[in-house]
Amino acid sequence: MGRVAILGVFVADTSFRADRMPRMGETILGRSFALGPGGKGSNQAVACARIGAETHMITRLGQDDFAKIALDTWSEAGVVAHAEQLADSYTGAAFIFVDAASGDNAIIISPGAAERIDAAMLDAHAGLIAGADVFVTQLEQPMAAAVRGLEIARGAGVTTLLNPAPAADLPDGMLGLCDYVTPNETECEALTGIAVTDATSAARACAALKEQGVTRPIITMGAQGVYLDGHGMIPAVDAGAVVETTGAGDAFNGAFAAAIAEGHDAEMAARIGCVTAGISVTRPGTAPSMPTRAEVDALL
Repeated sequence: MGRVAILGVFVADTSFRADRMPRMGETILGRSFALGPGGKGSNQAVACARIGAETHMITRLGQDDFAKIALDTWSEAGVVAHAEQLADSYTGAAFIFVDAASGDNAIIISPGAAERIDAAMLDAHAGLIAGADVFVTQLEQPMAAAVRGLEIARGAGVTTLLNPAPAADLPDGMLGLCDYVTPNETECEALTGIAVTDATSAARACAALKEQGVTRPIITMGAQGVYLDGHGMIPAVDAGAVVETTGAGDAFNGAFAAAIAEGHDAEMAARIGCVTAGISVTRPGTAPSMPTRAEVDALL
């Protein structure tokens, strides 16, 4: 069992399924509604723990019912929570529109207390980060905190993974702190200026990311699979009918981190990630859709 420390955000997902997005000023009837756990960091932590890693989640929450959802979700998945709860803020929430026909989604996030994660909080957890095999972060919490976490991990020789989502301008030198960076096509184009549509364009984008300091880029490409620098395309896994694509990237990242922490090489870790993501999209929700290691191994 490897150890993974994850810096990230929990939000309560409010998921609305409908035939289309309403226009401004318009009200339409939806097909369904669900409330459940979400946030990229939290989803990745659940995926990571279910694959089998000793998983630690660093974040901030409010003191409210949504915080209880977070703590219960992590407890059930086996995630060790390092969550400061702030009385003068709220636990984050997300509006998720899911297209009833395709399962594709559009999302608005209000991070709440997680917006107050700062570099000092990462310094307070420096021992935890330095003791991990892999450190993972995304960009839903403030950028300074993500940078500080990567600095602490890199200084301790810990493998670092940045999922640069949502897309944002990165400070100079941040990518140089990353062993792995895992953008999707949109995020990759924002970082490199290269539109990624196939293996050829993905290879060019990976070269551009390496010029910015990334040791080994991985581009997640939805139904095509992932492009692993130095290897090529690793195809997506068809585990059944697609129900919802929300959380597929988080499934990949969490499982990939767990597999690297366990000692697998990047190719096998990416295959485990693709299987995990492939299973997750056959189920509704985000954290609840993450498969167990036994399910992944059976399909792998």
